[in-house]
Amino acid sequence: MSHEKKLNELEATAICGNDISSSCLYVSALAIAYAGQYAWVALLMVGGVLFLFRRIYGEVVGALPLNGGAYNVLLNTTSKRNAAVAACLTILSYMATAVISASEAMHYLHTLWHGLPIITATVLLLGFFLLLTILGISESAVVAVGIFVLHLFSLTLLVGVTGWYLFQNGLDTLIANWHMPLQGSLSSALFLGFSAAMLGISGFESSANFVEEQAEGVFQKTLRNMWVVVTVFNPLLALLAVAALPLGDVGEHTETLLSYLGTTTGGPWLATLISVDAVAVLSGAVLTSFVGVSGLMKRMALDRILPQFFLKENKRQSNYIILITFFLLCISVLLITNGELGPLAGVYTISFLSVMAFFALGNFLLKRKRPNLPRPVYAGVVTVALALVGVITALYGNIRIRPDYLVVFLQYFVPAMLVVAAMLNRTAILNLILAAAESFAKHSPRVSRLTQVTIKRQLHELNRQEFVFFTKGDNVSNLNKVMAYVSENEFTNRLKIVTLLREGEAFSEDLLRDIKVLDRAYEEIVIDFVPLKGQFGPALIDQLSHEWNIPKNFMFIGSPGDRFPYQISELGGVRLII
Repeated sequence: MSHEKKLNELEATAICGNDISSSCLYVSALAIAYAGQYAWVALLMVGGVLFLFRRIYGEVVGALPLNGGAYNVLLNTTSKRNAAVAACLTILSYMATAVISASEAMHYLHTLWHGLPIITATVLLLGFFLLLTILGISESAVVAVGIFVLHLFSLTLLVGVTGWYLFQNGLDTLIANWHMPLQGSLSSALFLGFSAAMLGISGFESSANFVEEQAEGVFQKTLRNMWVVVTVFNPLLALLAVAALPLGDVGEHTETLLSYLGTTTGGPWLATLISVDAVAVLSGAVLTSFVGVSGLMKRMALDRILPQFFLKENKRQSNYIILITFFLLCISVLLITNGELGPLAGVYTISFLSVMAFFALGNFLLKRKRPNLPRPVYAGVVTVALALVGVITALYGNIRIRPDYLVVFLQYFVPAMLVVAAMLNRTAILNLILAAAESFAKHSPRVSRLTQVTIKRQLHELNRQEFVFFTKGDNVSNLNKVMAYVSENEFTNRLKIVTLLREGEAFSEDLLRDIKVLDRAYEEIVIDFVPLKGQFGPALIDQLSHEWNIPKNFMFIGSPGDRFPYQISELGGVRLII
């Protein structure tokens, strides 16, 4: 996807819309399983929560229009460790999305070709997209638009045909279903149905992951369009399924409910169209997962949260090690759950809802720590609090429905966090190994010496990366915050503090004194004070990054005011740390 040509509203909506609108192919059945004839109410409640998140995402991404979603907002408002937790949850979310979408696509294909081995076909489909992304073929906006238009046409046709079927055959099935006893109370059914139905907003966060590729003003429109699609189609299809099918039949066709609804109301031709559409749009969601996770994990590796070998590229500039790792993780979760939708949905929902919760928390942090950043939309504190309560309620509901899904989720989340924790604390771990090697010198001097040389070389390589902070003449308190952030979050023993001066301007002697004090206070970091003539902006950042060989994401600034002439996205990844 070219960075010069920005995506228009239809293209951007199609790319994220294929992800979120594909959920209607399985979420109606999940909601009906818990809320029965009231599933459509539960799905409307989900639409209400999503309406609140429109403003939350609008404010956060409007203020920080950078790719990366929850990881990005936490990286720019709090510590790298907190951002890493959100990133791990997002990766799990992508993983479960890919597996659910691929598995569902093959279930729908199975309705057209009954001899299809579903698990094997799911592995092959994931493998196909692995090869596609390794070859460098990312989401094509044209293909995405084609799939999206076909999907909306198919859903609209299904709604129309089912409506005509009900007009001709009456509402006897709906009345019979309406009088079916619920498994518990109405409030319990709606609570569990709402919790399960929150899977229906999977993909809402995807637009935030490619906001830099969207034309100005498009991001807000993608949020609105996704909300409309989900709030109209998901409750409507659940209501029509309850009106046209006995509730017992819904339970027997959980994986291919809309195809079965098409068979009942329109005949085999409609079922075939829905199945073809399902295979296409669910495959689009698999591709979104591969592309999205590749971008996120590359950003994490650049920020030294993941190992550097993940940054290896082939001739087509694809990060093939990231893609292969992601593919293997997807295969493992598919085999562990044996392709069952329930546990997969559980893993997905827990990780996805946690990411949504982090986004709401990120909004609160943005209000407190970056109040002067210009933003096109403002979400009120009550709006953010209600959305957070809705997400936490759904999270609790999903864990209560099936506690064993939490175990499957933890099987992946805990190892992922252990890898990230090891990466974030690798200086301490290497120093521990170095101390152990020194104490081992009496027993095996040669092994001890070799180990010490290797570890010292690794520590030197790790710490020699320089970082940059641009100061406007900050007071000692702010500069101390910068030093504390760098000391706690980055591996380095060198920091350049740069101040930019106009022609004939001199830097303050107080600033120089403060820097000398901090240089003594933080013995492990050598501060290099660099006064430069020039004006802060994207051109200067490009120039210094090239001259000093320092990546832009290792350059920091304080939070700019509302008169700042550039968008944060124009600075190429420069981070806000105070």
